[in-house]
Parts: sequence; structure tokens; C-alpha cells
Amino acid sequence: MERNHLKIGLVNWLALLAGAVVCLAIARYVKSAAGMVATVPLLIGTLVALVSWFQMRLEERERLERLEFDELNKEKGSSALFNTDEADTFAARQSRESFEKYFVRGFTLLLLLGEIAAVVVLWRWLGSDPAQIVAEKAGVGMAVMGMIALLFFLLGKYATGISRLKDERLVGPGGAYLLLGSVVAVAVIAGALAPVMGGYPQWDRYIARGLVVVIGLIGLETFITLVAEIYRPRVRGKAARLIYDSRFVGIVGQPDSLFRTAGQALDYQFGFKVSDTEFFQFLKRYFPALLLVQVVILFASTCVVFLQPGEEGLLERFGKRAASAGVLEPGAHFKLPWPIDSVRRFNTKEVHSLHVGFVPADDEGNAPILWNVAHYKEEFNLLVASREQVATNSTGGVAVPVSLITVSIPVQFQIRNVADWAYNYVDPASVLEKIATREVVHNLVSADLNEVMSTGREQAARELKTRIQAVADELNLGVDIVFVGLQDIHPPTKVAAAYQAVMGAKQTVEAMRFAAEGYAARTVPLAQAEGQKRINESEAYAFERIAGAQAIAARFTNQITAFAASPNVYPTREYLRIFAAATAGARKIIVATTNSHEIVQLNLEERLRSDLGDVYVAPTTREQNAAPKK
Repeated sequence: MERNHLKIGLVNWLALLAGAVVCLAIARYVKSAAGMVATVPLLIGTLVALVSWFQMRLEERERLERLEFDELNKEKGSSALFNTDEADTFAARQSRESFEKYFVRGFTLLLLLGEIAAVVVLWRWLGSDPAQIVAEKAGVGMAVMGMIALLFFLLGKYATGISRLKDERLVGPGGAYLLLGSVVAVAVIAGALAPVMGGYPQWDRYIARGLVVVIGLIGLETFITLVAEIYRPRVRGKAARLIYDSRFVGIVGQPDSLFRTAGQALDYQFGFKVSDTEFFQFLKRYFPALLLVQVVILFASTCVVFLQPGEEGLLERFGKRAASAGVLEPGAHFKLPWPIDSVRRFNTKEVHSLHVGFVPADDEGNAPILWNVAHYKEEFNLLVASREQVATNSTGGVAVPVSLITVSIPVQFQIRNVADWAYNYVDPASVLEKIATREVVHNLVSADLNEVMSTGREQAARELKTRIQAVADELNLGVDIVFVGLQDIHPPTKVAAAYQAVMGAKQTVEAMRFAAEGYAARTVPLAQAEGQKRINESEAYAFERIAGAQAIAARFTNQITAFAASPNVYPTREYLRIFAAATAGARKIIVATTNSHEIVQLNLEERLRSDLGDVYVAPTTREQNAAPKK
């Protein structure tokens, strides 16, 4: 059989080069993002086909050199002329080995770097919102890409079929990239067809991103192959695997090769021809039908959607709302399969939250909230008014009546109208957050610092809720503001310590003022009571002295009258009264008889106990009768 692999390799290279140029021109003409990205794998395939074709030439030269050497050996026998060193004899083989050892590895490394750079550049480019497809030119582009897909498929199938023959392995890399090129061309056609026929312009961008992922997977395989090449055992006389040949590209372009690879792996693993069994042959024969059934079942499962309690949904057809469907309530609903119909879910019964003035941390924990310690991931400073006018210099200048304050305001809301919430704005949550932030700023610049941090907090929260709800209704956001809380208001963290010192000094002054007022309120009444007491005591003393003097004067007048009435009795009676009063506390000894001759001994010592001699002796009847009558 005539060896025509060099021609096939050259055709593969030229076809991939021409396809890359045409694809780039069509992509620029139609403004297709998928077409621009598709040019990259075609260029990679062009380089791979060129290197494989050059390696074919080196192996062909080596084969001819070996044939020539064998022919000369037959003619000249074992002449000393042909017994030279083998390295000097086979120059073509030496060139081929040097090419595989140095150039192929360097080329593969450069290819890896180029694939990485392509992925980074293309991904960023797709994120910069490239132009959309021009519908009027899409027909021409799809026709040309269809021709490229057909041509690549025919050439690729022929080249991969030839590569299975003995010593024709170098045709395989170019053929695999041709088949990949046919798949890529079909993807570009689909990316252009969806915006034109289905009114879904995002498809071109999605397909372009998918092609970037494919390039990234090719680069990943290239990296793994380079690492494996370092540890690959070298067996002399055995052809090494081509490190620039991608198995992933072969599987994408020719899926049936996956079964061959799997069959070979199973045969090796189990030690017998698993690939010849009826089950494996059945699976290989009907795999497309089974795959199609699985896809049909998968798409059929997307025809039913279940909305959970508390959820409401909106039916979209090709990315646009199906107005005839209305708002879907909780329960089961039927729709067309994806990607024709899709349902956007909204939890209308759940209370949603957004944050104004701070970015919450991933894990806030239960640590105490202190002014001088940041307790959120990020906190923002806002202006707030202040009624205090503080002199700043000797000329009498005053500080600007504003201060900085840090607030943490959670805003909780519920979705009232899902249609307004979903379609009036691209990011309604961000719009609501900006509305809340604006109203908070407006409220703070007209509020007093000390008031909003103390007694005016509740009133400020009510005003904020009312104003945010009013603006949301005006913009048709379709939400109900449930709660606005001023839960954390404090000075910025950097000045919190100084603010606390000032507030502490003010509180100390107030405490001292209240203590002085309390001392005054306690001391003045006590002093007044003490003065009144002394006045009363003086008046009582004066009354007592006057009354005593008057009583003495009155008694003296009465004594004169009594003395005049009885000049003999009154002095005696007064004498006895005074004597009795003077001797009231003295010990008395009474001698009852006067006609006895007894000797009475008086012991004038003090008694140890006075109760023994003070026994009362009642008088006898005779004594009572002898007593004078009064």
C-alpha cells in the first residue's frame, strides 16, 4: 500500500489553517463571540498538525535511510566500510530523536503557556460585554461555518481512520483536531441561530464560555502529559506516545473512541476480551439510543415544577415573561421543557433583610459589642447633625455643627408584587439598599447626634420606615417594609475612646451637680428644723421660768394669808414640812417609850442593806384611838 500519510498530514495542516482564517473572518463579520473563541482551538490544531507533519517527514527520512542501509549491507556484505558507529551511520534517526527530545517538549511547553494565556484573555474579554451578533449577517456566517463543519468532519474521519493503521499514528493528532473543528463549527452555528431564530442573544455568550472551558481542559491535559513525560519509562525500540496529541480532543471529536479506550482498559483489567461480550457490544451499538432516551427523560422532568409553601413563581419563555401564565402559586405546575420555559421562584412569605451602614461578618459570634472594637466586616461613617456649638480657638470660632457616626441598620422587607420585583429593575435588592442608604443619610443630617443616640432612636426608626416605603412604592419595587432598626449607633471606632472620655466627663459633672443638689435638699430642711427646734425650746424655757416665778409669787401670797390665820401652827407645820423634805433620804431611829430606863445604843454605821430596818410596823388600835383627830 502506498504510503500517503505525508500528503494527509499536509492536507490536515492546510485545512486547519484555512479553517481558522475563515472562522476568524466570519466571526468578525457576524460579530460572534463564539466564532472568535472557536478560532483558538483551530489555531492550536494548526500548530499541532504542522509539528506532526514535520515529524512524519523525519520518520520517513529515517525509514528510507534504514532501507538504504539494509540494501547496501546486502550488496557489500560485512565490509569494514559499514561497521562504523551506528550514531554516525543513521543521521536521520539521530535528527528524529533530537527533534522528539528537545523540540517536541519545548513546543508542548509553549503550547501549554499559549493555552493558559488564551483562557485568561478570552474569559476577561467575554466579561467585558462584547458586541452581539448582527442578525442580518448571521445567515451567511452560518452557511460558511456549515461548510467548514462538513469539510472538517470528512477529512477528520478519514485521517483518524488512517491513524489506526500500523505506523500511521502521526496522522491522528491533525485528524482529531479536524473533528473537534467540526464540533466547534456546529457550536458557532448554534450560537448564531439562537439569537436570530429564538430571540435569545445570551446563547452566543454561553457557547463562547463553554469553548473557553474546552480550551482550559485541553491545557490541563497538556500539563498532566508534560508532568507524566518526566516519569515515563523509556523502552528502546518502542515508539513513545505523542505528548502534543490530546486524548480529550479525540474523545470530543470522535466519541466512539471512548468505547475503544474503555474496552481496552477492561480487557487489560480482567484478562479476557470484555469488549467482545454481548453486553458490551449491545451497549456500544445502542448507546446513542440509550443516551437519547436519558436526555428525553431529563428534558421531560423539566416540564414539571413544584413551588414550595410561601413561594410564588413567574413563567418565562425564551427568557421573557409569559404574561398569560400569571403568577404561579405554591403547588405543581406544568410547562414546556428547558430551555424553552423556565420558572423564577420568589419566597414572598419570607422576611428578607438587607444592611445599611455595614457589611456583616461571616461569623459574628456572641462577643460583646464595644464602641472601640470593630464588630462587623466593614463599617461606614455617616454625617450627623449636632446642636452643640463648641469654641475652637481664642477668637471665639465654633466647630462645624456636624459629626461622624457609625450606624448598623437592618432593613427587613417582604415581596408584595413578584412581577414588579422581578422585572422593573435588574437588581431590585440593590435598588432598595440604595434607597434605604439615601434616606438614612437624609435623616441623620437633620437629626441631633445625642438625640439619635438616645431618646430619638425609636422616632427615627419610624420615620425611616415610612420614608423608605414611600420611595419604594413610588419606584414600583413591589415590597413592603416590615422593620427598620437602629440597633447599633456609635461614634467611629478610631474616636470612640475619646468620645467615651468626653461623655464620661459630662456624666461625672452631672453626677456631681445632682449630688450637690441632693445635699442642699437634705441639709437646708435639717437646718431649718434645728432652728425651729431651738426657738421652741427657748420659748418653752421662757414660759417655764415665767410660770415658775408666777407660782412662787402666788405661793408667797398664800403663805402670808395662812400665817395671818394661824401664827403658831403655820411656822411649826412649815418647819416639819421642811424637816421632812430635808431628811427624806436619811435614816431615822424612833424611840417609842420615854419612861424606861433602858440604855439605847445607837450604831451610826452605814447599813449593808437598808430593807432590813425599814420594816413597816402597823400601829395598834389603842395608838390609833389616842392619835389626835384632824
